[in-house]
Amino acid sequence: MAEQRVSNERRRELEQLDPFQENLLKAMNYGKKYKNQILLIAGAIVLVAVVFSGIMYSFKKAENNAAILMSQALTKYAEVNDPDKGYLEIKEDFQTILTDYANTIAGRQALIKFAKICYDASKFDQSYKLYKESFEIFKDQALMGNFLLVSLGHVSLARKDYEEAKKYFLQIEEGETDLLKDEARFALAMLDEDANNIIESKKMYEKIALEYENSMYKPIAESKMNEMK
Repeated sequence: MAEQRVSNERRRELEQLDPFQENLLKAMNYGKKYKNQILLIAGAIVLVAVVFSGIMYSFKKAENNAAILMSQALTKYAEVNDPDKGYLEIKEDFQTILTDYANTIAGRQALIKFAKICYDASKFDQSYKLYKESFEIFKDQALMGNFLLVSLGHVSLARKDYEEAKKYFLQIEEGETDLLKDEARFALAMLDEDANNIIESKKMYEKIALEYENSMYKPIAESKMNEMK
Protein backbone atom coordinates (compact mmCIF):
# COMPACT_ATOMS: atom_id res chain seq x y z
CA MET A 1 0.00 0.00 0.00
CA ALA A 2 2.86 2.35 0.87
CA GLU A 3 4.55 1.44 -2.40
CA GLN A 4 1.34 2.31 -4.27
CA ARG A 5 1.19 5.74 -2.53
CA VAL A 6 4.84 6.51 -3.45
CA SER A 7 4.19 5.46 -7.03
CA ASN A 8 1.16 7.77 -7.25
CA GLU A 9 3.13 10.70 -5.83
CA ARG A 10 6.01 10.06 -8.23
CA ARG A 11 3.59 9.98 -11.16
CA ARG A 12 2.14 13.36 -10.14
CA GLU A 13 5.66 14.85 -9.90
CA LEU A 14 6.49 13.62 -13.38
CA GLU A 15 3.24 15.02 -14.71
CA GLN A 16 4.21 18.53 -13.46
CA LEU A 17 6.27 20.68 -15.88
CA ASP A 18 9.67 21.96 -14.81
CA PRO A 19 10.37 25.70 -15.43
CA PHE A 20 12.32 25.05 -18.64
CA GLN A 21 9.53 22.94 -20.13
CA GLU A 22 6.94 25.48 -19.09
CA ASN A 23 8.83 28.36 -20.75
CA LEU A 24 9.36 26.27 -23.87
CA LEU A 25 5.64 25.61 -24.18
CA LYS A 26 4.89 29.30 -23.65
CA ALA A 27 7.34 30.21 -26.42
CA MET A 28 5.77 27.67 -28.77
CA ASN A 29 2.29 29.01 -28.06
CA TYR A 30 3.57 32.58 -28.60
CA GLY A 31 5.13 31.51 -31.87
CA LYS A 32 1.87 29.99 -33.08
CA LYS A 33 -0.13 33.05 -32.05
CA TYR A 34 2.20 35.60 -33.66
CA LYS A 35 3.49 33.48 -36.53
CA ASN A 36 2.87 36.09 -39.24
CA GLN A 37 4.49 38.92 -37.30
CA ILE A 38 7.56 36.80 -36.55
CA LEU A 39 7.91 35.88 -40.22
CA LEU A 40 7.71 39.55 -41.18
CA ILE A 41 10.41 40.50 -38.66
CA ALA A 42 12.65 37.68 -39.85
CA GLY A 43 12.11 38.77 -43.44
CA ALA A 44 12.97 42.36 -42.57
CA ILE A 45 16.21 41.28 -40.90
CA VAL A 46 17.20 39.27 -43.95
CA LEU A 47 16.33 42.22 -46.20
CA VAL A 48 18.49 44.60 -44.14
CA ALA A 49 21.38 42.15 -44.34
CA VAL A 50 21.01 41.88 -48.12
CA VAL A 51 20.81 45.66 -48.56
CA PHE A 52 23.84 46.23 -46.30
CA SER A 53 25.80 43.60 -48.22
CA GLY A 54 24.88 45.32 -51.48
CA ILE A 55 25.96 48.72 -50.18
CA MET A 56 29.31 47.36 -48.99
CA TYR A 57 29.88 45.70 -52.35
CA SER A 58 29.03 48.97 -54.11
CA PHE A 59 31.47 50.92 -51.91
CA LYS A 60 34.23 48.40 -52.52
CA LYS A 61 33.62 48.41 -56.26
CA ALA A 62 33.66 52.24 -56.38
CA GLU A 63 36.88 52.29 -54.35
CA ASN A 64 38.55 49.82 -56.71
CA ASN A 65 37.37 51.71 -59.79
CA ALA A 66 38.65 55.02 -58.44
CA ALA A 67 42.03 53.53 -57.55
CA ILE A 68 42.39 51.99 -61.02
CA LEU A 69 41.44 55.22 -62.79
CA MET A 70 43.86 57.25 -60.69
CA SER A 71 46.69 54.78 -61.28
CA GLN A 72 46.07 54.91 -65.03
CA ALA A 73 45.96 58.72 -65.03
CA LEU A 74 49.21 59.02 -63.04
CA THR A 75 50.94 56.53 -65.34
CA LYS A 76 49.82 58.55 -68.36
CA TYR A 77 51.04 61.75 -66.69
CA ALA A 78 54.46 60.26 -65.91
CA GLU A 79 54.91 59.01 -69.47
CA VAL A 80 54.40 62.51 -70.89
CA ASN A 81 57.19 63.82 -68.64
CA ASP A 82 56.14 67.44 -69.11
CA PRO A 83 54.05 69.35 -66.50
CA ASP A 84 52.08 71.43 -68.99
CA LYS A 85 51.41 68.67 -71.52
CA GLY A 86 50.80 66.18 -68.71
CA TYR A 87 48.14 68.43 -67.19
CA LEU A 88 46.33 68.66 -70.52
CA GLU A 89 46.63 64.92 -71.01
CA ILE A 90 45.04 63.86 -67.73
CA LYS A 91 42.82 66.74 -66.57
CA GLU A 92 39.63 65.08 -67.85
CA ASP A 93 40.62 61.77 -66.24
CA PHE A 94 41.00 63.44 -62.87
CA GLN A 95 37.80 65.40 -63.33
CA THR A 96 35.95 62.11 -63.80
CA ILE A 97 37.46 60.72 -60.60
CA LEU A 98 36.69 63.87 -58.63
CA THR A 99 33.10 63.95 -59.89
CA ASP A 100 32.13 60.27 -59.81
CA TYR A 101 34.24 59.00 -56.89
CA ALA A 102 34.50 62.01 -54.58
CA ASN A 103 33.49 59.98 -51.49
CA THR A 104 36.11 57.26 -51.91
CA ILE A 105 39.55 57.22 -50.31
CA ALA A 106 41.14 57.17 -53.76
CA GLY A 107 38.94 60.10 -54.80
CA ARG A 108 40.15 62.20 -51.86
CA GLN A 109 43.76 61.28 -52.63
CA ALA A 110 43.18 62.25 -56.26
CA LEU A 111 42.13 65.72 -55.10
CA ILE A 112 45.56 66.29 -53.54
CA LYS A 113 47.52 64.74 -56.40
CA PHE A 114 45.70 66.77 -59.02
CA ALA A 115 46.25 69.96 -56.98
CA LYS A 116 50.02 69.32 -57.22
CA ILE A 117 49.74 68.59 -60.96
CA CYS A 118 47.92 71.90 -61.42
CA TYR A 119 50.61 73.69 -59.40
CA ASP A 120 53.41 72.20 -61.51
CA ALA A 121 51.56 73.32 -64.65
CA SER A 122 51.29 76.88 -63.22
CA LYS A 123 47.52 76.57 -62.88
CA PHE A 124 47.77 78.28 -59.52
CA ASP A 125 44.13 79.34 -59.07
CA GLN A 126 42.90 75.82 -59.78
CA SER A 127 45.58 74.33 -57.55
CA TYR A 128 44.62 76.68 -54.71
CA LYS A 129 40.96 75.69 -55.02
CA LEU A 130 41.77 71.97 -54.92
CA TYR A 131 44.13 72.32 -51.96
CA LYS A 132 41.44 74.29 -50.09
CA GLU A 133 38.92 71.50 -50.69
CA SER A 134 41.49 68.95 -49.53
CA PHE A 135 42.21 70.91 -46.36
CA GLU A 136 38.52 70.98 -45.44
CA ILE A 137 38.52 67.18 -45.67
CA PHE A 138 41.78 66.52 -43.81
CA LYS A 139 42.10 69.49 -41.45
CA ASP A 140 41.40 67.35 -38.37
CA GLN A 141 44.36 65.11 -39.21
CA ALA A 142 47.32 67.05 -37.85
CA LEU A 143 50.05 65.69 -40.12
CA MET A 144 48.03 65.87 -43.33
CA GLY A 145 46.70 69.26 -42.23
CA ASN A 146 50.24 70.67 -41.98
CA PHE A 147 51.16 69.27 -45.38
CA LEU A 148 48.14 70.96 -46.95
CA LEU A 149 48.76 74.23 -45.11
CA VAL A 150 52.30 74.34 -46.51
CA SER A 151 50.93 73.59 -49.97
CA LEU A 152 48.37 76.39 -49.63
CA GLY A 153 51.12 78.72 -48.47
CA HIS A 154 53.29 77.99 -51.50
CA VAL A 155 50.37 78.30 -53.92
CA SER A 156 49.49 81.64 -52.35
CA LEU A 157 53.08 82.79 -52.87
CA ALA A 158 52.83 81.75 -56.51
CA ARG A 159 49.62 83.77 -56.78
CA LYS A 160 51.47 86.72 -55.19
CA ASP A 161 48.98 86.78 -52.34
CA TYR A 162 51.58 87.23 -49.61
CA GLU A 163 49.22 87.98 -46.74
CA GLU A 164 47.27 84.81 -47.51
CA ALA A 165 50.51 82.83 -47.64
CA LYS A 166 51.63 84.22 -44.29
CA LYS A 167 48.29 83.20 -42.76
CA TYR A 168 48.81 79.55 -43.73
CA PHE A 169 52.44 79.40 -42.61
CA LEU A 170 51.53 80.99 -39.29
CA GLN A 171 48.97 78.26 -38.64
CA ILE A 172 51.81 75.73 -38.81
CA GLU A 173 54.13 77.88 -36.70
CA GLU A 174 51.48 78.23 -33.98
CA GLY A 175 50.32 74.60 -34.15
CA GLU A 176 51.40 71.71 -31.95
CA THR A 177 52.59 69.40 -34.73
CA ASP A 178 56.22 69.82 -35.71
CA LEU A 179 55.91 68.41 -39.23
CA LEU A 180 57.14 70.96 -41.84
CA LYS A 181 57.40 73.66 -39.18
CA ASP A 182 60.97 74.45 -40.26
CA GLU A 183 59.72 75.06 -43.81
CA ALA A 184 56.90 77.26 -42.56
CA ARG A 185 59.31 79.27 -40.39
CA PHE A 186 61.70 79.72 -43.29
CA ALA A 187 58.86 81.01 -45.48
CA LEU A 188 57.77 83.40 -42.71
CA ALA A 189 61.36 84.63 -42.28
CA MET A 190 61.60 85.33 -46.01
CA LEU A 191 58.24 87.10 -46.06
CA ASP A 192 59.21 89.29 -43.10
CA GLU A 193 62.58 90.03 -44.66
CA ASP A 194 60.93 91.10 -47.92
CA ALA A 195 58.57 93.33 -45.90
CA ASN A 196 61.62 94.77 -44.11
CA ASN A 197 60.51 93.33 -40.76
CA ILE A 198 64.08 92.42 -39.92
CA ILE A 199 63.60 91.71 -36.21
CA GLU A 200 60.78 89.21 -36.85
CA SER A 201 62.66 87.69 -39.76
CA LYS A 202 65.76 87.14 -37.63
CA LYS A 203 63.69 85.45 -34.91
CA MET A 204 62.46 82.87 -37.40
CA TYR A 205 65.93 82.23 -38.79
CA GLU A 206 67.22 81.74 -35.22
CA LYS A 207 64.49 79.21 -34.44
CA ILE A 208 65.46 77.19 -37.49
CA ALA A 209 69.18 77.33 -36.69
CA LEU A 210 68.71 76.36 -33.04
CA GLU A 211 65.86 73.84 -33.20
CA TYR A 212 66.36 71.97 -36.47
CA GLU A 213 69.78 70.39 -36.61
CA ASN A 214 69.04 68.31 -39.69
CA SER A 215 66.87 70.79 -41.56
CA MET A 216 67.83 71.66 -45.13
CA TYR A 217 67.03 75.27 -44.18
CA LYS A 218 69.54 75.42 -41.29
CA PRO A 219 72.62 76.49 -43.35
CA ILE A 220 70.61 79.18 -45.16
CA ALA A 221 69.15 80.42 -41.88
CA GLU A 222 72.62 80.68 -40.31
CA SER A 223 73.90 82.56 -43.34
CA LYS A 224 70.97 84.96 -43.16
CA MET A 225 71.57 85.54 -39.46
CA ASN A 226 75.20 86.48 -40.17
CA GLU A 227 74.07 88.94 -42.82
CA MET A 228 71.71 90.59 -40.35
CA LYS A 229 74.33 91.19 -37.64
